[in-house]
Amino acid sequence: MSSAVVSTSAALGRPFLFDADVEEEPCHPERGGKCAKRISRGVEEPALSLPKESLPYLETSLDPRLANITPASRLEIRPAPEMVASGIPALDALTGGLPRGCLTEIYGPASSGRTSVMLAALAAATDRGEYCALIDASDALDPHFLTAAGIDLDRLLWVRCNENSPQRNRVTEKNLFKKKISQRADQSEHRLEQVLRATDLLLESGGFGLILLDLADIPHQSARRIPLTTWFRFRRAVEHKPTILLAIEQQPIAGSCSSLQLQLGSQNFSDITPHSQSHTHLLTGLEIRTELIRSRLDRKPARSVAFETKTAWAG
Repeated sequence: MSSAVVSTSAALGRPFLFDADVEEEPCHPERGGKCAKRISRGVEEPALSLPKESLPYLETSLDPRLANITPASRLEIRPAPEMVASGIPALDALTGGLPRGCLTEIYGPASSGRTSVMLAALAAATDRGEYCALIDASDALDPHFLTAAGIDLDRLLWVRCNENSPQRNRVTEKNLFKKKISQRADQSEHRLEQVLRATDLLLESGGFGLILLDLADIPHQSARRIPLTTWFRFRRAVEHKPTILLAIEQQPIAGSCSSLQLQLGSQNFSDITPHSQSHTHLLTGLEIRTELIRSRLDRKPARSVAFETKTAWAG
């Protein structure tokens, strides 16, 4: 009977056998031409008589890299996020509200109700006594709209992304020969850089109930250049905070990083015709249809609701 040596690997905690005499088995066609080697019967049974329950603990104690790993059976179930009102009852009936500690995407084309949803969310947050931050990527917001929507300006931080920095002016003067299309793309990238920096600072500082990214006027070709890793960083930064991270866009760009995704679209226009000029139509409101595209929450997807908006001059 041949002799064998039993040793233990420090990396895996499994016994390895080094035998002097190895008897080869004949090759089989179904094994792809490879010959399987059979260990001689010289191994003592007590060397492999460890209880199966002790093997995971043995491996963990031998490898320090596995010491901080928690088994899946001991992981705590993450509680469902708190849902708060969005300011639009029909939208709350569809989604249950806006989730805290999550990224929410609301997108749609022009005249689809993006501004109405944004103002309603800001008004509802300031009405709850929360501080909000609005990152205006295109510097296109009119403060009079905020007042008319009932937003408390004392609880709102307005971050305006523009082209007035001295460094930006020098770059523009050196590139006057470029085409207008390339200049617009360059301006969009510069504003997106300001948006990402401002979002990082606001998420790190905390204290805001709602952080809103208004990317509605940024071209989709420029907005989709935001790396997916950036959205993952935003999601990780907000998931343990009582903050709603809301992005208003033309098309979805955050991918799987968003916990809630809504698509907006206008159904029809409500108009009136003055008696003096029959060919003139006055816009009084829009009928907005909202579709739930994706939800990681306890809600069934692929549903839609409709709500109406009214212009300021319609009373």
